[in-house]
Amino acid sequence: MSFFTKLRDRLTRSSSKIGEGLDGIVEVTSAPAVPQPAPAPSPGLVGRLFGTGPAARPDEPRRALDDAMLEELEDMLVQADLGVDTALRITANLAEGRMGRRMSSTELKELLAAEIARIMTPVARPLPIYPKKPQVVLVVGVNGAGKTTTIGKLASQFRAAGKSVMIAAGDTFRAAAVEQLQIWGQRAGVPVMVAAQGSDPASLAFDAMTRAEAEGADLLMIDTAGRLQNRQDLMEELAKIVRVIRKKDPTAPHNTLLVLDATTGQNALNQVETFRQLADVSGLVMTKLDGTARGGVLVALADRFGLPIHAIGVGEQIDDLDAFDPNDFARALVGL
Repeated sequence: MSFFTKLRDRLTRSSSKIGEGLDGIVEVTSAPAVPQPAPAPSPGLVGRLFGTGPAARPDEPRRALDDAMLEELEDMLVQADLGVDTALRITANLAEGRMGRRMSSTELKELLAAEIARIMTPVARPLPIYPKKPQVVLVVGVNGAGKTTTIGKLASQFRAAGKSVMIAAGDTFRAAAVEQLQIWGQRAGVPVMVAAQGSDPASLAFDAMTRAEAEGADLLMIDTAGRLQNRQDLMEELAKIVRVIRKKDPTAPHNTLLVLDATTGQNALNQVETFRQLADVSGLVMTKLDGTARGGVLVALADRFGLPIHAIGVGEQIDDLDAFDPNDFARALVGL
């Protein structure tokens, strides 16, 4: 099964919410449909992938686009966690030049997917790989967001692509996180450096860089703690890790990935704000899109922050994390 087929199938809670919302907006007050010639079917690659056919059936209900319909559309997008500002911007763009036009639900979905893809395209960038060895990737995020699993999956995928990878289990206060990384390391054939529970994570990071340099590793991925209930401690800990890393390499860390849990909805926006203060976040990974009706928050994140989205996750398996594709995500999100 391809990743995008899984994305479509597992985004059902989000896509059903948006798709049913659009159906309801059109059908609740629509007049009888006016028969029109059916367009020639030309689904293309994305259409074949997601099962989309012609733009709209001739017998579909239609409704004239007016202020009341736009307000309903804005409310529906806000409820789908796209956020007020993003919802207003999308509906304004969607309405431009189309007021009074009778539209079907399918046409609305196509237009909405195009607007979402337009927002997402500039931020859809894979994690950049640099010639510098080792490339140090600092991974941050709250506990439970999926940092450990994301590190394991990325390490396994990079190794499968021919890269030499090392992992440093920098969340030294959570034994479960260390054990989970060790399991992923064994599965991927990637060495995992650990330290005694409660020891200084900055020292571990320094030792890991020393070993990664000595062994010529391409990538060093460093896990970190995510205890936001005491932000001052976390800020000092992250600052110390970066300070110590830069003693070894003034250009490191080369990437700082923030891992976000899609099930937290709009709270993900607050987490980005917080971690941008704590660390110089260079890109995002969104996990657990399969477990929420709040997948629209990824659109709000792209619109508000413009940070690169390197990957998205839709499950627990190694191939359930993949590079972010804006067009496929947009179509899956709206139920196409």
